Amino acid sequence: MVAAKPNHARDKPLTADSPAPRAQHSTQVLVGRMVREHVLPYTRSLVLAVGCMVVLAATTATYAWLMEPILNEIFENKDRTMLVVLPLAVIVLFLIKGAAGYAQAVLMKYVGLRITTDMRIRLFTHLMPADLAFYHNTATGELISRLTNDLKLVRNAGATALTGMIKEFLTLAFLVAVMFYQNWPLALSAAFVFPLAVLPVISIGRRMRKTSTKTQVEMGRFTTILNETFQGVRHVKAYGMEDYEIGRATGAVEQVFRLLIKKSRLRALTTPIMENLGGIAIAMVIFIGGWQVIEGQTTTGAFFSFITALLLALQPINKLAGLNAGLQEGLAAAERVFTLLDTEPEIKDRPGARPLEVGGGVIALDQVGFSYGRGVPALEGVSLMVPAGKTAALVGPSGAGKSTIFNLILRFYEVGSGHVRLDGTDVRDVTLASLRRAIGLVSQEVTLFNDTVRTNIAYGRLDADDDEIEAAARGAAADEFIRALPDGYDTVVGEHGVKLSAGQRQRVAIARAMLKNAPILLLDEATSALDSESERLVQQALSRLMEGRTTLVIAHRLSTVIGADVIFVIEGGRVVESGTHSELLAKSGAYARLHDIQYADDVASRGMARARA
Repeated sequence: MVAAKPNHARDKPLTADSPAPRAQHSTQVLVGRMVREHVLPYTRSLVLAVGCMVVLAATTATYAWLMEPILNEIFENKDRTMLVVLPLAVIVLFLIKGAAGYAQAVLMKYVGLRITTDMRIRLFTHLMPADLAFYHNTATGELISRLTNDLKLVRNAGATALTGMIKEFLTLAFLVAVMFYQNWPLALSAAFVFPLAVLPVISIGRRMRKTSTKTQVEMGRFTTILNETFQGVRHVKAYGMEDYEIGRATGAVEQVFRLLIKKSRLRALTTPIMENLGGIAIAMVIFIGGWQVIEGQTTTGAFFSFITALLLALQPINKLAGLNAGLQEGLAAAERVFTLLDTEPEIKDRPGARPLEVGGGVIALDQVGFSYGRGVPALEGVSLMVPAGKTAALVGPSGAGKSTIFNLILRFYEVGSGHVRLDGTDVRDVTLASLRRAIGLVSQEVTLFNDTVRTNIAYGRLDADDDEIEAAARGAAADEFIRALPDGYDTVVGEHGVKLSAGQRQRVAIARAMLKNAPILLLDEATSALDSESERLVQQALSRLMEGRTTLVIAHRLSTVIGADVIFVIEGGRVVESGTHSELLAKSGAYARLHDIQYADDVASRGMARARA
């Protein structure tokens, strides 16, 4: 039997000739935006750098100009004074050029790194308020790629391509000035050739930008594969999928390789184009200039000064053609970054939103409807009310809509219809910061950061002192195991808390919620990962914490919510029953069926345990 091959639609690679997303902005628009938003704050450094570039360009042009007095005064007129003066002038020029080159390199590197740093901070700051739906619809690797790979290309475009273009253009301008000073008819004949390169260079730049966009898309896909594989390495090994993941990564890397090769070919095309045109220009100058020397219309020194300026000018011309490709590569990355920066969250503070003032903490949903956009409603006409200071539970099968209710209370998503109110105030009319400050959340999906236990507990209340942190840990039955860790509260828990067991991670999360001490608690199976003894201790702590606070609990084990003041049974996105535990059992409805199924499962589990014993 042939095993079915996993099919990941998201892994379908772009080919080197696949159409890239069409650029939405012209080069001028993107460069203008970069200048306005990120370059202007460093105008002073840029002016100094450009000044140094002017000096560099002037010294390079002076070399060409010096060829005339060197040949005429030293080699033809045998002037001994010039034999001393002119070599000293060359030394001084090299010193000036070296100092100017060093200064402009340091200044431009500073500006380039500063701009990239600013953009990275700006992008990360912009992403933090983004909607939860945005993160659910965007691969983590794609976001990481834009914060790293894309901004690296932007930096290269700014610090290398754009800087180089300014420097080479200034150098070319000074050298052309020398050429026209020495022999303007000859300069016109040489300059006639180079406009022929404009169209192919522009075409190469456009193709370079499209290919670069494809490359960055593939780099984002590769980063996503790495992120998924490393995070899920335990499952990869458990299911023996190492070879499959190697194949996925290899395919992505090979695709990036093909695109990079295509970019290299495009970039390399500029060299033969400019070399051929340069050869034609030099041949024309030798023929026309040689004829002028032979006819006595110009001196040998003037001709060699001109040909030196031309030869020196070929280098910036070649570089300008190549730098345009690099600039387009950076602009493609900048466009992807600006696309993210232009994405505004749909869920944000309304005009006139006021801070939430929690009195009793009544939670109320009034005819709430919601869909995640797949066409199937997650909630339909849900109405429920949790009285101030009371405990309510949401029970029902997986996918019934219980977690969606939590998401709407926290305003992670916006209701499609109806209202979610706290103490009579619609959650859309208060500031997000005050809303979430008033709610403590403990979820089944525990999120710990690669930091110390102390910092993870204090997350959300970083100003808490050690006594408060340790008190919260004791309340969550976590203090004992934390002190047994190698560095106690200063132990780094690893990425996603990998150095802790599932139960330990859960207790750290509960301690975090206890420390926050919010008036409203949302508990999503907060004790699901605990052993019996820890669960008993944590339940006692939660009971103390819940006193006087409004608490909404999602429960799959009905035994944990028997004492709730009211239980809402959710099925198919609707509230089908509500009441206390005894009232719902008496109805012999949906809740009673769930209770009977779990009771039968518990009896079977205890029987198996006794048999093994």
